[in-house]
Amino acid sequence: MITQDKIKYAEELSNSISYLENLGYSNIKADLKGYETPKSYHKKGSDVDVTPDIVAEKEGRKHIFDLSLKSEKPRLLKSKWLFLKTLSQLKSYRFRLITMRGHYKFTNETVDAINLETVKLLKI
Repeated sequence: MITQDKIKYAEELSNSISYLENLGYSNIKADLKGYETPKSYHKKGSDVDVTPDIVAEKEGRKHIFDLSLKSEKPRLLKSKWLFLKTLSQLKSYRFRLITMRGHYKFTNETVDAINLETVKLLKI
């Protein structure tokens, strides 16, 4: 999710973290009060910072999670996902999208638009 939606979807982010903890993920970092903030990446020549919603570890491998929820700025969301996908490929991380009921259609349309069919979706 993009920065403008963080306050709007804080409860969904909290639910996602609980879900990941139940799946056995550890060392969870999230852009939420009470958790360590994941590393941000700054785009040169602009004021855009990209921060993954959740970063966690499981079985010694780092996983990057981003919430896929309806957004007013889908273009910014698409560029964030493409960057995180590329970053995860370069560093041998796993990139996953977390979506929730009521947001499946938006997620599928957005993923199809940018050819990210290889990204796994976690449906909560």
